[in-house]
Amino acid sequence: MRAFPVTLPSGARYWTVLDEDLDVVGEADRFLRHARFGQDRAELTVKAYAGGVVLFLRWCERTGRDWRTAAGELGLFMTWLRFTPSSGPEQVVLGPGAAPVRSEGRINGVLSAVRGFLTHAVAEREAPSWVLGQLYELADQRSLPEEAQGEGTGLAFRLKARHRLQEPENPVDRATDEEIVAIFGACRSARDRLIVLLLGRAGLRRGETAGLRRSDMHMLMDSRALGCTFEGPHLHVIRRQNPNGAWAKSRRQRPVPADFLIVQAFDQYMAERDRCPAARDSDFLLVNLFREPLGSPMPPDAINELIEALVRRSGLRRVITPHMLRHAFASNVADAGGVLDEIQMLLGHRSPASCDPYLHAAASRLRAAVDRVPSPRFEESGQ
Repeated sequence: MRAFPVTLPSGARYWTVLDEDLDVVGEADRFLRHARFGQDRAELTVKAYAGGVVLFLRWCERTGRDWRTAAGELGLFMTWLRFTPSSGPEQVVLGPGAAPVRSEGRINGVLSAVRGFLTHAVAEREAPSWVLGQLYELADQRSLPEEAQGEGTGLAFRLKARHRLQEPENPVDRATDEEIVAIFGACRSARDRLIVLLLGRAGLRRGETAGLRRSDMHMLMDSRALGCTFEGPHLHVIRRQNPNGAWAKSRRQRPVPADFLIVQAFDQYMAERDRCPAARDSDFLLVNLFREPLGSPMPPDAINELIEALVRRSGLRRVITPHMLRHAFASNVADAGGVLDEIQMLLGHRSPASCDPYLHAAASRLRAAVDRVPSPRFEESGQ
């Protein structure tokens, strides 16, 4: 049992599941196609779903369970996930006391894929309807964080997953301005400098950055000639199918203003890009200029590799990731007086509440917040 990528004649990709005879597992394939094209999930998300379904079907096969009715024993599946290696000559459950082979987050990801797979099977009448009762329980909104409960005064109910592990909190820190400057200074090309600025000065995700097209870059003071009414230099983040696996997380297209640093870096990069003949026919903004295949779009993983190399070259003592530059952007906007709905729109989030983990207040802003509070004074009695 294994996950396998499929490329359709249209060029769109998704992941499916093959059995030991390399035949497609029909039920899993229908779920994964629905997730990719019916629900518009990212290719990497569908790849993760496929891996989770593979583990579930493998567990059912090796323990003699029917996958259609195994939902009542997901607790045993969780134990199997926690202690059973995914490779090796023998698949032996090591049991409690041994070191776990999968983290809580990884197990929760597998369980999410399994819930989606079995829910789709119930909807398609490939599994009995009582399976849903084994996957979910009815809960009310009071168990949600206050900011997620909505403004309604009535009691609302939702489905809550029955099987989920408590994950340790690992908040993402922001990159400091000094670290971003050091990374920027370690760049050896105009392209790399533009990437650092798109992450740290526009707050783009790595998938959004790798998915940019030249037509998305409106670096003019007046873009009305391009049919765009957004004022000033900016870029557009658009969700689309990309052959390099890049993916914009939000379904909603959003414009992001570009400051003078990004405009300048963009101009320098385009001059550098024009010197590579293989790049001239590609509409992708960021392409390979220094290694084969020349002119092909950069994949998102290449941005991770670039930032990792820049961190080493700059001599920084801690790991900096592309997402930490995005956190720095959001925090800098807040420190400069930006309000939550502005940060939400710039980051492409669904709600202002989802921006909270991205805001890391500078010490100077905390000090200023305290200094703005007036000191109480006693009225003089005039005696």
